[in-house]
Amino acid sequence: MYFRPGLHKEAGLAFSPIKAIVSPRPIGWISSCGKDGSINLAPYSYFNAISELPPMVMFSSAPSGNAQHKDSLRNVIETEEFVVNVVSAALGDAMNITSADLAYGQNEFTAAGLEMADCNTVKVPRVAAAPAALECKLWKVIELPKPETGGAASGGAGVMVIGMITGIHITDKTVKDGKIDVTSYQPLARLGYLDYARINDVFAMPRPAVK
Repeated sequence: MYFRPGLHKEAGLAFSPIKAIVSPRPIGWISSCGKDGSINLAPYSYFNAISELPPMVMFSSAPSGNAQHKDSLRNVIETEEFVVNVVSAALGDAMNITSADLAYGQNEFTAAGLEMADCNTVKVPRVAAAPAALECKLWKVIELPKPETGGAASGGAGVMVIGMITGIHITDKTVKDGKIDVTSYQPLARLGYLDYARINDVFAMPRPAVK
């Protein structure tokens, strides 16, 4: 089959397949803080590292049904800081709780029963139980173009947030022989729809030798 983005229903698909096609994706569990001290924690499935030098990450925030952007974006714009917390399999339920649409000012750490820990280069707290966390300073906010095809969401455009990594936290037990062993905490990955994957099977593929 073939169809243009936003016209999946005309092609016989109940939901847009883009998230299912582009998968698995790492989960950006973003903690942020507003100027008024309000703390927010929310998962983003459009997230990834985009550069090693300089070390940078991005996450994309889509407007909600009332065309208002999520609290994370508001906070990051206000304070120009955020933290990316890694979601282990053990933290999956807590992560899911923080995806709820709580009123601004309600602390998702509290709602999910999560302990906060201080950071070194930003004032935003991190998830204490996370196997790793990246402290980030805002580099740029980019408003994305609105969809051109019919059938897509008619609200405001999505927004991409790009941050510079300024600090890295890793729990000691995840490091083996100088490398991070992801099987020790089994990071969760986002698939399409309501589906997730647990990373517990890892294999190496040596690069071809140069002739």
